Amino acid sequence: MNETDDRFLRIGDVINKTGRSRAAIYRMIAQGQFPRQERIGVRAVGWRLSAVLQWMSAPTEFREAR
Repeated sequence: MNETDDRFLRIGDVINKTGRSRAAIYRMIAQGQFPRQERIGVRAVGWRLSAVLQWMSAPTEFREAR
């Protein structure tokens, strides 16, 4: 992936890309098993496409650095 191709995904895009439900995504975030969202505005968050793709390549091996 090119550095310029990395973009932010909103929750709906993450759900569509991963096939996981909203509740499952937030549960996995709380457990450190899914990338954390980043603040992209005053009332908006998003996930980097690169982080979601990294998770998708090995979901059972992913551990968020805390």
